[in-house]
Amino acid sequence: MGTLTAQMSSDGSAWRLYVVLYGEPDWPTVRWEHTGPVPTVAERRRALAALGYEVAPGAVWSWTEDSRDPDDDSTPVLLIAAVTVRGRDGGAA
Repeated sequence: MGTLTAQMSSDGSAWRLYVVLYGEPDWPTVRWEHTGPVPTVAERRRALAALGYEVAPGAVWSWTEDSRDPDDDSTPVLLIAAVTVRGRDGGAA
């Protein structure tokens, strides 16, 4: 049973949730059309399910912030959330 990382991000535009698949050119992605508020845990769970994934048992969402220019603290913040996921059948999808 393998696990992967799902991330959700926004730089002030619409929120995107995607499953990181290293070595693959296209990652499974869901995009919300609203810019705020942050998608709820239930919305994220439904989005992951639509992509064929679920949050791994015991995993919790973690948040970090980044910017396009880390040396300039006046640039817009990019919010990134991450969680460990697995395929809905219990393994990596």
